Amino acid sequence: MTLAPAPASAPPPHPFNMAAHVLARSAQAPDKIALAVLGPARADRWSYARLESAVRGTATGLLQSGLTAGDRVLMRLGNTPDFPITFLACLAVDLVPVPTSPQLTSPEVTALAHQLGPKVVVADDATPRPDHPAPVLTTDILRTFHSLPPAGFVMGDPDRAGYIIFTSGTSGRPRGVIHAHRAIWARQMMMDGWYGLTSGDRMLHAGAFNWTYTLGTGLMDPWTMGATALIPAAGTPPAMLPLLSKRHDATIFAAAPGVYRQLLRAPMPSLPKLRHGLSAGEKLPDTVRAGWEDATGTPIFEAYGMSECSTFISASPTTPADAGTLGPPQPGRRVVLLEDGSPAQSGEIAIHRDDPGLMLGYLNAPEDTAARFDGGYFRTGDLASLSPNGHIIYEGRADDMMNAGGYRVSPIEVETALALHPNILEAAAVELRVKSDASVIAAFYVADNVIDEDELAAHAAHYLARYKCPRLFIRVDALPRGANNKLLRRQLRQDWNARHGQT
Repeated sequence: MTLAPAPASAPPPHPFNMAAHVLARSAQAPDKIALAVLGPARADRWSYARLESAVRGTATGLLQSGLTAGDRVLMRLGNTPDFPITFLACLAVDLVPVPTSPQLTSPEVTALAHQLGPKVVVADDATPRPDHPAPVLTTDILRTFHSLPPAGFVMGDPDRAGYIIFTSGTSGRPRGVIHAHRAIWARQMMMDGWYGLTSGDRMLHAGAFNWTYTLGTGLMDPWTMGATALIPAAGTPPAMLPLLSKRHDATIFAAAPGVYRQLLRAPMPSLPKLRHGLSAGEKLPDTVRAGWEDATGTPIFEAYGMSECSTFISASPTTPADAGTLGPPQPGRRVVLLEDGSPAQSGEIAIHRDDPGLMLGYLNAPEDTAARFDGGYFRTGDLASLSPNGHIIYEGRADDMMNAGGYRVSPIEVETALALHPNILEAAAVELRVKSDASVIAAFYVADNVIDEDELAAHAAHYLARYKCPRLFIRVDALPRGANNKLLRRQLRQDWNARHGQT
């Protein structure tokens, strides 16, 4: 069997603005809490009226700073309300925000800035900044904008550029992914197709503001529905999350699989208001799913997506997944499995090029963009097969890309950083499964002698964000290569698995 053709979703209205769409419920319940940033002793609460006022005042301030429609704004902000306020403020007046992880080092974000050419950088004092001539607006300045007169929402073509995010590319150079304002319209298909989200829900998301999973699932989607978003304050240890969930009456909990795994290491308190959990970013191990259900009495609904299209395959409260599957494509999403360019029972996951959530393209890379399309479909690079009911059985990457806690990481990027060590002759980065439900990034390296692991870890941390840094360092006499001298990373993984009894 192959996936049955699904009807296309309704197109977004014209004219359209992403920020206006997200904040449309504000007028209906201005005093309702839209956002609560949860600390161990108190919460920083933002009503819908306060949130919209801050967003539109910040938009005015950005325009008064000399920015004009289409200008790119590089965001270097931590896990504070400044992040979503600035993001939506840019979108409100047709500036193009570029959220980035605060974990990125100065060399990493400098490389992004030179690709991007931002007109301005917005930054807090704690986050590394790029070596770039663009002026900096600090959070102290941004916060003075909150009380300015509100800017009007700039309405326009839903296909115009909205925001840019960076994802690891197979070349080792992070690629900018340009999304249209219409990307938020596509997320309506997640409300019933994944979340089961209503205006009465209180969504607790464990991720940082900058992560697109948090920006979408944790913030913009609850606000679109008129619900309440709960986000742990910066520095909150994972062990605090169940207590915060209980204290603040969370009805839905969202996190990456690694967070669920950490929470299950300790006894779980009773969570009487929790209906279910959501998982995305990497494959959820069956052992973690079962452990959570046993500990809380609630299911986890898993979703599959990517930076280029967010999530479009998922289970939901109304459509639980078949055992061992991700679930079906969301209603309105046209998904196929491509084998030699044709729909098949198994093959590469692909989504129709007209999906409203699909990117406009890669920044400054039209050839790379074109290479990802096969006929009318965008190829994801992930392999899958179908269950008898048409649910998707995920089978892994078709290339050597790695997954670190939900972030895609290019092995070439890690290898390039390791090669800067004076004693390393060659290096290869590989994702290794160290337990049935846990994998890490490992670095295989060629050197005359074994190098101290602390030294290698410090070297990696200087050049790479923490989530990209290897957790294992393994010296080898030589790296395996094919007849054309291509590095065989898969062989390294297979050999290591054979020695350590992994599958």
